[in-house]
Amino acid sequence: MTDHLADVRRYDALADEDVVGRIVKHLGVALRNQDSSTVACRQQAELDRVAKKWCGKKLGADPDRAMAVIELVCETMAADRFKSRVTFYYLCAKHLDRLSLFKPEPVAEGEVQVHAPAQ
Repeated sequence: MTDHLADVRRYDALADEDVVGRIVKHLGVALRNQDSSTVACRQQAELDRVAKKWCGKKLGADPDRAMAVIELVCETMAADRFKSRVTFYYLCAKHLDRLSLFKPEPVAEGEVQVHAPAQ
């Protein structure tokens, strides 16, 4: 987790550790191998998949806005040969102003926070 957080903080020094952690948890097994843990900006099929599954389905962006943000993130991360999927997804969420989706719900005083079981 610390490697993911350090990479994200190269682009957003104030990145929230909980938000990064939730993105890591969302990606799960995809982070276990080199190919699926990175995003290839030169592969249109990959960008289309990120636009549809991450930006569209998870973040609620329309297709045109999703592709515009993905192009911006590709430009931002252009110096990185291997673009971390966690960092890429974090930056997409940030540019779409959707990081709040990954922040823990505030717990009122006296309440107990119950976590849903992992699926």
